[in-house]
Amino acid sequence: MTYSSSLALSRQRYNKRNQDITNISYGEKALGPISNTIILIVLACMLGLLYLTQVTKTNAYSYKINSLTQQQSQLQQEHNDLEVASARLQSLDRVASSSVAKNLVSVAPSGTASN
Repeated sequence: MTYSSSLALSRQRYNKRNQDITNISYGEKALGPISNTIILIVLACMLGLLYLTQVTKTNAYSYKINSLTQQQSQLQQEHNDLEVASARLQSLDRVASSSVAKNLVSVAPSGTASN
């Protein structure tokens, strides 16, 4: 028996006479309930991981924002202290150079008071 005759015999088992073998219809394949359940569980796990990564990033940014807010409040306090010190130092110069201070007469001590 040659190769071609054995191939023809194998085709005859599956195909009837005068049947077109190119017109084969395949049935639709559907997923079963177990496969659907597994796919849904995997999708839920992936969504959970996505949520956790987003929450972790948000927490990391909130720590950074908190530290920057504290630094801002410290710098604001330092700025306020420097403004007060600057006003105090400038006030002595203003008083010394004012016209009222220039019109004052210096008084020398005339004597000591005894009891």
